[in-house]
Amino acid sequence: MSSQRILLVEDEENLREVIKMNLELEGYEVEVAETGTKALRKVGDRRFNLFILDVMLPEVDGFTICEKIRLNDTETPVLFLTAKDSGQDKVHGLKLGADDYLTKPFNLEELLLRVRVLVRHSERGKKEDAPAADTAKFGENEVNFVTFKAKGVNNPDILLTKKEIALLKLLISKKDTVVSRHDILRFVWGYDVYPTTRTIDNFVMSFRKYFEKDPTSPQHFHSVRGVGYKFTE
Repeated sequence: MSSQRILLVEDEENLREVIKMNLELEGYEVEVAETGTKALRKVGDRRFNLFILDVMLPEVDGFTICEKIRLNDTETPVLFLTAKDSGQDKVHGLKLGADDYLTKPFNLEELLLRVRVLVRHSERGKKEDAPAADTAKFGENEVNFVTFKAKGVNNPDILLTKKEIALLKLLISKKDTVVSRHDILRFVWGYDVYPTTRTIDNFVMSFRKYFEKDPTSPQHFHSVRGVGYKFTE
């Protein structure tokens, strides 16, 4: 049995079972999720060689799942399944980091062929062992997203929490773009527990104490009244 693992996210039960069975016959290990929320839980639990995402899903759509995946993983291929044959949807999915797009109803052999190509691509990336962006540097500051350690202009030895790392990674990945409080709550805290927006304010205040020469006049972590926050170098 192949060690190549696929996450299939599809809410239509009959289609999900047909795809799963055929992928397993091809030798893949397949995990399934029927809602976006369940998919997001699985994404953080283990590594996959391919994500197959239906676009229209209960609770959380496929586009949001892809965006969440790409915050931490820019390498694993994403294949979208959609009932919409819309060029605009395809462009949107590709902009979010998807690798391929298949419109329902599709030919099963075509799906298996595309899966084979994408999984091979993921294996090649693994062999090349390309270094991931595990650190970020800005000004006199440095953050290590793996060890959770940071060097700040006001403190050379900072140990960050998991939530602080997640929020930093989100803001830095969206450099020069305003990230709404809603998106921060979705991506950092998930869908099960929503803190108050004041919690986010407190996190950003901590970042300013760690990384700003003058926390009262921030150069990196900016509040945008009524919208959210923006990171700049």
